[in-house]
Amino acid sequence: MKGIIFTEFLELVEQQFGLETLDKVLDLSEDQGIYTSVGSYDHKSLVKLIVNLSKTTDIPADALQEVFGETVFISLLNTLPDNAGILDCTHCFDFVRHVEEYIHVEVKKLYPDANPPKFDFVSETETQLVFDYSSARCMGHVCIGLLKGCAKHFDQQIEIGSQSLNEQGSEVRFVVNLIE
Repeated sequence: MKGIIFTEFLELVEQQFGLETLDKVLDLSEDQGIYTSVGSYDHKSLVKLIVNLSKTTDIPADALQEVFGETVFISLLNTLPDNAGILDCTHCFDFVRHVEEYIHVEVKKLYPDANPPKFDFVSETETQLVFDYSSARCMGHVCIGLLKGCAKHFDQQIEIGSQSLNEQGSEVRFVVNLIE
């Protein structure tokens, strides 16, 4: 997992909960908190940080993942190069398709060892997008947050339904409805 995810998470924890909470979470996680945005790290370290933040704040880990996903959307968007084609996207659904069809492909070219999530599109209308998310990292709630951040970016209102397709949570079906 790219280091920008870790650096953004640590920054969010410090901003939302304070340096004392961040230090406690790092101690509980036996993590020094030393990450670079361009480095690659084991996603299990992020999971451990999220679980320990949940224990420290009594906020469910799923809710923390969603907040993180929504918050990190703009930071990730800003890391995309100008030629990434995002200017062609005028709608949240366009962008989600673009992530799978272009951004994930480019990530794999730049970082052959990268393992980004996979989106399999099931159906799409003007007001509904149905897709299956697959990721060994089991971070479907981060994906929900990213979808919320995306909708906010495009000034759209959405409702997100999700259904885990397996016990591990590595496969999730999302139903995203535009609210007019």
